[in-house]
Amino acid sequence: MPNGSLDKFLFTEDKPILNWSERYKILRGVASGLLYLHEEWEQVVLHRDIKASNVLLDADLNGRLGDFGLARLYDHGTNPQTTHVVGTVGYLAPELSRLGKATTATDVYAFGVFMLEEMILVDWVIDCWKRGAIWEAGDPKLQGDYVREEMAAVLKLGLYCSHNMPAFRPSMRQVMQYLDGDCNLPDVPLESSGIGAFAMGGRETSEFVMSSSFPSSVVGKDYTTVTSLSSTDSVLNDGR
Repeated sequence: MPNGSLDKFLFTEDKPILNWSERYKILRGVASGLLYLHEEWEQVVLHRDIKASNVLLDADLNGRLGDFGLARLYDHGTNPQTTHVVGTVGYLAPELSRLGKATTATDVYAFGVFMLEEMILVDWVIDCWKRGAIWEAGDPKLQGDYVREEMAAVLKLGLYCSHNMPAFRPSMRQVMQYLDGDCNLPDVPLESSGIGAFAMGGRETSEFVMSSSFPSSVVGKDYTTVTSLSSTDSVLNDGR
C-alpha cells in the first residue's frame, strides 16, 4: 500500500492532514471490509485487532484492513471457540475480560473505538452531545470543513458500536447501511464509564441532527498485543 498505515497520517506530522471526505471514505472502506469478513466470506473471520495502525491506505487513500496475525475463523451458524483475550489495550470489548471469547460484536466494538479512539473520548463525545455541542468533538485541524450531519452521524455511530452491552451494537451490515444513509440509527441507550446518555434516533438533540441522506491474511497463534495508546487520536480526532 503506497500510503502506508493510517496511524502515520493521524499521529505524526510527516503526512498531510486528511480532509473530511478522505476520512469518511476510509471509515466506509474499513466497515466494508469487516462486513465481508463477518458475513460474506465462506467462513466468519474475526479480525481481533482493529486499530489505525492496521488500516492501510492505497494510492487513492482507500482504507484497507490489514494485519490478520490475530484473526480466527469459524463456520457461519456456529459459536466461536476462541478463549484467549488478545488484541490491543483500549480496543477490547468489556465482555472479553469476563468471557474471554471474541465475536463479531467484539470486532464491532473495536471499530467503534477506532472511530472515536480511546475510551476517554467516548465520555468526551457524550459530554459534548449532552451540552448540545457534538461538533466540538471534531478535529480542529479540519477547521470546520466537513458536512455537519455526517460528522454528527459518525460520532453517534462510534458511540453505538462501542456500547458496553454487545446486544446494543449493530452488525457491520447495519453499520454500512447507516454510513450509506439507507436507514437512521435507532434509539439506543448509550452508557460509558458512568456517563449515561440516550441516543435520540432520527430526532434532534439541541444542535445534533441525524441525517437520512449522508452518504495479508495468515492465521497465527494466540498472543496479546499490548500497545499503549499514548494519544487520544482517531480518524475524526487527530491531535486531541
